[in-house]
Amino acid sequence: MRPTRRIFGIFRQRVVDVKPDELRALGLAFIFNFIVLGSYYVLRPIRDEIGAAGGVENLSWMYTGTLVAVLIANALFSGVVSGRSRRRFIPIAYRFFIANLILFFLLMRMLPAAQQMWVGRAFFVWVSVFNLFVVTVFWAFMTDIFNPEQAKRLFGFISVGGTLGGIMGALLTASLVQGIGAANLLLVSAVLLEGGAWCVRFFPAECSGACVKRRAGDGVGSACDTNAATTAAAGAGIKHGSSVPQNQIAKDANGEAPIGGTIWSGVTHVARSPYLLGICGFMLFHAITGTLVYFQQADITARQFTDRAARTAFFAHLDIWVNVLTIVVQIFLTGRLLRWFGVGLTLAILPLVNVIGFLAVGTMPLLGLLAFFQVLRRAANFAVSRPAREVLFTVLRREDKYKAKSFIDTFVYRGGDQLGAWSYPFLTWLGLGLTGISFVAAPLAAIWCCLSIWLGRRQVRLARAREEPQLRAS
Repeated sequence: MRPTRRIFGIFRQRVVDVKPDELRALGLAFIFNFIVLGSYYVLRPIRDEIGAAGGVENLSWMYTGTLVAVLIANALFSGVVSGRSRRRFIPIAYRFFIANLILFFLLMRMLPAAQQMWVGRAFFVWVSVFNLFVVTVFWAFMTDIFNPEQAKRLFGFISVGGTLGGIMGALLTASLVQGIGAANLLLVSAVLLEGGAWCVRFFPAECSGACVKRRAGDGVGSACDTNAATTAAAGAGIKHGSSVPQNQIAKDANGEAPIGGTIWSGVTHVARSPYLLGICGFMLFHAITGTLVYFQQADITARQFTDRAARTAFFAHLDIWVNVLTIVVQIFLTGRLLRWFGVGLTLAILPLVNVIGFLAVGTMPLLGLLAFFQVLRRAANFAVSRPAREVLFTVLRREDKYKAKSFIDTFVYRGGDQLGAWSYPFLTWLGLGLTGISFVAAPLAAIWCCLSIWLGRRQVRLARAREEPQLRAS
């Protein structure tokens, strides 16, 4: 046993601070994220090529279609979530997207060339919805399984699984697209996603440290679960005490109970919570600035590359560099940054990268510099911002982890995309090029940086309110 303990000690010291009773959940989360991101990154270069081939002038309309599709999908998702446990609705959601992939495969193989343009545009919209929902559902599940303290220690390492999956997916597309064609890659993505649907059933019911131990010790654990549910409800903008229904507390104490609520619960809870509205603002700034960079990238690559397969390969290699940089940061820095600087300052890293990047591109509007900025920005998002952002949701009650989070991560995010998508042609109509648009975006990123720090402070207060009753009970 000594060599095993020694290896485990080195793993804890060098890679991730994991406790023995967390290993099963951590390993499954790593594999789950690997599969989900691998499935998406098989599709992403195909989507990006379709967007670039259609021209920047058509991207705005495709983003509008994405926003409408996300709104419809959100209502359907909330309806599925309300009456089912997480072990039931997550596989249902993933297999719905698998059925969609098979349908697109058939359309791409069977329809004549004249109809392929419309299939491509529909696929562009669909992949944008697919990405948001499969990733959002995964992270909602993670915030439900792990508590805030565990999230700071483990989410960085869990993100490594997604990064490795992204590298694998991008490599598959880059190496196979010219040989087997884009349509056949859709089936590869579908097979991976089915693996993700199977992962859910093997997770432990809970993995939340002190609460789990207390349940094992006294057979009840009601104080732990009840106080957690109460403070989580407060985080969503609901007052303590009588305004927290007892049936809601019971639901949050039972991780396998149906989520409950209505299809509009996510919207109404966001509307009355300053904390959730602040997260909405964070997502809007993230989406607007990201969309502006994406349009700049599509504009330049459409002029630089004439061959569609070469352009797809370029996007795939860009994804590879993003994921390689991401994994280095995730392994060696993400968990440490969250422990050293806290959630707020860690969240502020991505906005700061955007401020510097936009100013640099505004000074030298070159493809190489823009590509470097895009790689750095996306790596900072995946390696640093995403794990820190998910910690924000760990202080919410269970219903909001799925419904409010889904609404924010999908509709609000795509709403920001929409603002960015129509801002770009408007700014070009005003006569602004890469330089002018970059200088417009830089101040937005600076405001975003300040909001990040506020959110971090708010999360700390909510987490402390959640922990204090548990400490008194112990």
